[in-house]
Amino acid sequence: MEKEENSSLKIKKENLEKKSERDNSNLNAEMENQRRRFEKEKDDAFEYGGFAFAREALNLIDNLVRSKVSLENDETLKNTEALKKTTEHLEVIYKDMISIFKKNNIEEIKSIDQKLDPNFHQAMMEIEDENKEPGVIVQEIQKGFIMKDRLLRPALVAVSKIPAKKDQESEEIKKDEKNQSKTDEN
Repeated sequence: MEKEENSSLKIKKENLEKKSERDNSNLNAEMENQRRRFEKEKDDAFEYGGFAFAREALNLIDNLVRSKVSLENDETLKNTEALKKTTEHLEVIYKDMISIFKKNNIEEIKSIDQKLDPNFHQAMMEIEDENKEPGVIVQEIQKGFIMKDRLLRPALVAVSKIPAKKDQESEEIKKDEKNQSKTDEN
């Protein structure tokens, strides 16, 4: 009876030791995962810490561009030396801001003559253009920017579409082809 109790106690002890080892192993794995998560969060904070600031700074560029366009469209200033000097200064400021952005890994998204990419572009309207295939960007309404590999703001764009006449003609051709194939089958 005493042997049975000893062997039973040994089995219980071994089971407890195995459970304790599993628990320690799980705890160590969980601690390692937690350490990796914190390390990644720290790296992301360092890499993208200025993300919100950069997004807000884009408004400065937008306002600068709007100011320049507004001045150029002002009838009282057209063809004046004051307009010329002012737009030159605005252009210098714009180029400096873009240069500062580039130094901080903030890049403009290329749009014109590119195929629409919903990851980087937001189509705002369609423009009929028989010289471009459908879905090609023909106008940039607002520049888009990325910071390293993250989208700060999509480019707002207009994309080409088939002109209405050609669209109707192509539908008629398709209908004619279907009708022709049906009559050929009969």
